Amino acid sequence: MNAADQARSLELAQAIASVAALFREHFPDARANLKPWRDDPLTRAHGEREALDLSFHFPGWSPRIQCRSVLVQLRLAAPPGGGQLSHRRRPPLLGVTLRGLTYDGERWTLATVGDWRASGSHLPSPAVEEILRQFCRQLFELFETAGWDRDGGSAAGPAAEAA
Repeated sequence: MNAADQARSLELAQAIASVAALFREHFPDARANLKPWRDDPLTRAHGEREALDLSFHFPGWSPRIQCRSVLVQLRLAAPPGGGQLSHRRRPPLLGVTLRGLTYDGERWTLATVGDWRASGSHLPSPAVEEILRQFCRQLFELFETAGWDRDGGSAAGPAAEAA
């Protein structure tokens, strides 16, 4: 689901902004797009409420990254009872999938399952692949240190929430 559509709480909006900032730290020329999917009935029917999708577009094709755009898909833990993401906390991050794209389609995929290696027809350089893995590790750290526990309360405790 488009990240912009999921930003229904301050915590999720901050998380989405942090994801974009982290990516741009590694790739300063990239331009963020918080709505990579079209808003039509077919796309909405296949939208995944427990996912945050955003993309980054480069000014041109790079032989180092082997693409013009990177789709970042964050798989979040479904809230208890299903439904939409919680408005009170950042949900835990379960996994990340990065997809390198050109006008011809998908060139490579890197997912945080298995050995975290890119696969596809046109792989990024080894140095860029390591940067992408580092970006994924930073995403897990970001969601782990969000300052919210799994029950939706502040990690600082009830007294901090009451203040």
